[in-house]
Amino acid sequence: MPRRTRAAGLSFLCAVMAFLVAACTTDHSDTRQAPQPRRSPSPSPATATAANTARPFVLKPPELDADETLAGRQEMTSGNASIAYSKGRKGDALIVAVSCQGEGKIKVVVRSVHVSFSQPCVADKNSTNHNQVDLTGADRNGVASVEAPSAVRWSMTIGHGAPVQEESPEES
Repeated sequence: MPRRTRAAGLSFLCAVMAFLVAACTTDHSDTRQAPQPRRSPSPSPATATAANTARPFVLKPPELDADETLAGRQEMTSGNASIAYSKGRKGDALIVAVSCQGEGKIKVVVRSVHVSFSQPCVADKNSTNHNQVDLTGADRNGVASVEAPSAVRWSMTIGHGAPVQEESPEES
């Protein structure tokens, strides 16, 4: 009797294993088939250009001026994120440049210098905004946090540079 129980248990275990292997094989074959469209030949140049013209993407973060130093960068992102940046020289201003595309508004908060700003984003156009902060602590390292809807794509460049001198109002 114990042998029959073992044999029946072993048969049952083999049947279950065969079912699981078949199920795993089926799932993997579906997974293997899904990426196949990516391997198809790339579209003709005319088709690719038409697609890019209809809805441009934020391809890279904004550029800094030649006399400004890179402190942090975030490639194209959707949704919320935080970007750490390195410290600059004493007396440097903090530059926060943001590009975005998509319907909505993003909010940038730099807590170390107690600064925040919002930037509207448009669905069919890249919007870029350069902000310079010349406050105590702008030369230190820190973190810039971005709150953005998932439909908005954005990128950011953070740098340090000489503060811009304010122009005095012209006399009339």
